[in-house]
Amino acid sequence: MTRVIHTGDTHLGYRQYHRPERREDFLDAFRRVAEDAVEDDVDALVHAGDLFHDRRPDLPDILGTLSVLRDLDAAGVPFLAIVGNHETKRDAQWLDLFESLGLATRLGDEPVTVGDTAFYGLDFVPRSQRDDLDYDFESHDAAHSALVAHGLFEPFEYADWDTERLLQESTVDFDAVLLGDNHKPQKAQVEDTWITYCGSTERASADEREDRGYNIVEFDEQVSIRRRGLPTREFVFVEVELGEGEGVERVRERVGQHDLDDAVVVVHVEGEGEPVAPASIEEYADEEGALVARVTDHREVTDSGEIDVNFADPDDAVAERIREMGLSQAAHDIDETVRASKTADSNVTDEVERRVREILDEGDADAFRPAELDSADAESAEEPTPADDATDSTPAEEPTPTDDATDSTPAEEPTKTDGGDAGEEQSAAADAASDTDVNDQPSLGDFE
Repeated sequence: MTRVIHTGDTHLGYRQYHRPERREDFLDAFRRVAEDAVEDDVDALVHAGDLFHDRRPDLPDILGTLSVLRDLDAAGVPFLAIVGNHETKRDAQWLDLFESLGLATRLGDEPVTVGDTAFYGLDFVPRSQRDDLDYDFESHDAAHSALVAHGLFEPFEYADWDTERLLQESTVDFDAVLLGDNHKPQKAQVEDTWITYCGSTERASADEREDRGYNIVEFDEQVSIRRRGLPTREFVFVEVELGEGEGVERVRERVGQHDLDDAVVVVHVEGEGEPVAPASIEEYADEEGALVARVTDHREVTDSGEIDVNFADPDDAVAERIREMGLSQAAHDIDETVRASKTADSNVTDEVERRVREILDEGDADAFRPAELDSADAESAEEPTPADDATDSTPAEEPTPTDDATDSTPAEEPTKTDGGDAGEEQSAAADAASDTDVNDQPSLGDFE
């Protein structure tokens, strides 16, 4: 029998809500998983990707990771891992560094046998490159085998990876596929193979309300997958439905019913009551000892003044304006993702970044060229306002991102180059686009 801990999505280095305490929380959670692995004397600790939150972790994050890996190594617990989308780089990966130090094993198409089970790895692969995958794994002579992979796999909702094709075309018959990327723990069987997500070890989004934890997987006569929870920082979720005439005092009363000491407080306000200034509630929670508070008023507050309403089809108006702008094909794709797709609001940023990355991976330079306007469009397009200096048009200032209740972290800006080399700029854009945040996946059902 082989018994391993299956974990992933530790997102080390994530300074959630811009608080250094949250950064420490993510490392502490990873350290607790390693301590459990040592205490339980498991055969290996298997990590399914997104060890780091960013492809350029800071030195404290690297040193903290090394400390945990050294503890595992000293206890004789192998650390088997793959590379997730958050940490992936175009050159050598951080996991390669840890492997060179003898502290980790990067899984791939060759079997790594632990006990009587052969483990294989499949790093995160962009959708644009998956059609070229041949799932060619070297054979093994172990009693069992498992694939560790990172991505959104079927049969779970919001999946974009064909699990049946993987299993059918693979040269190895897997007893289990141990997954990372979706932060919701869940499991199912596909063609007699167990497919399971371990979930994240800390809440990387306010959407992740369930307790955090990891899987314990046993390979014996049958595959057994059990869930174990992890103690993490308290998140206090407060849902307030305001009645007519109720306002900020009612929200404070509801928030005050909870123990807020050192907690992350997430408040959602709905109902017919008075408008609520989020800052006043966040200040109150802070006074009550909360680490951080985020308040969202989901109600639409209308202006009492007169509004000029046009009952023409707004979609037609938007389509006409977009046509006049002469957008590139890439820009049209992004517009489609933002306006017309069924992507959840919390995942729009993720999908936009994913689509840009795919276009860059495909190397289609024409996709970024503006469309040619016909004469009618050119005449109807709005003329730009002349600048004071015709040779020096100053770009508009970028808006400052703000935290919201779901803490959707904006993607990192591409590194600017001094030489103006187009190839370098595209490389920087590709690096930035590779930092896709799939943390804010919606809840997909309870783990059985």
